[in-house]
Amino acid sequence: MPDYRQATFLVSASRVRDFPADEGLEVAFAGRSNAGKSSLINALCRRKALARTSRTPGRTRLINFFSVADSLRLVDLPGYGYAKAPRSMSEAWGRLVEEYLQGRRSLAGLVLLMDIRHPLTALDRIMLNGCRLGGIPLLVVLSKADKLASKRRIMAIKEVRSALGDLFAQDSAKERAVPDAMGEGRSPPKVMAHSLPAKIGYEELVLHLSAWLEG
Repeated sequence: MPDYRQATFLVSASRVRDFPADEGLEVAFAGRSNAGKSSLINALCRRKALARTSRTPGRTRLINFFSVADSLRLVDLPGYGYAKAPRSMSEAWGRLVEEYLQGRRSLAGLVLLMDIRHPLTALDRIMLNGCRLGGIPLLVVLSKADKLASKRRIMAIKEVRSALGDLFAQDSAKERAVPDAMGEGRSPPKVMAHSLPAKIGYEELVLHLSAWLEG
């Protein structure tokens, strides 16, 4: 199992040519602006400031790569959905992320964060559908789980699982007949709750990511 505490910052990339060599394995983190991607990476690695966090939505404009071990990486993607970002800037972020997701051979899986109180926004669904069609393995993490009481949290997880089952069932018979290059990308993804303050979901997250990074 990778020792995430050994993670170090590698590079911030604004262009594809700035990406690290496309070899080994990496896991990317995506979600709406201020969904908690950077905070989750910091918690995973038991570091307070490995990934830069911001109280200002839309602040992260680059793809940030972190090295966990030789040829193993974590990737913090720019958040989407910040209404105050200039349209040209949002489009540039979108193109960069799209190029990363479509062309990155070393991408072993993607963690999609959603606020458990407001999951499955229109932009979340676009990201989910893109990963489904691209055969990218997914883990859906419902963040800020401590904001809901236990019964409501369980209900939210069930609702998201049901919605994802419907979304991923949209494959035509022809699509299902074609094997996926990455195996699991067109099956409904696992859904889990996570909370940093309440320490919910840490071990489950580590096990899932480690399975991806261990190939």
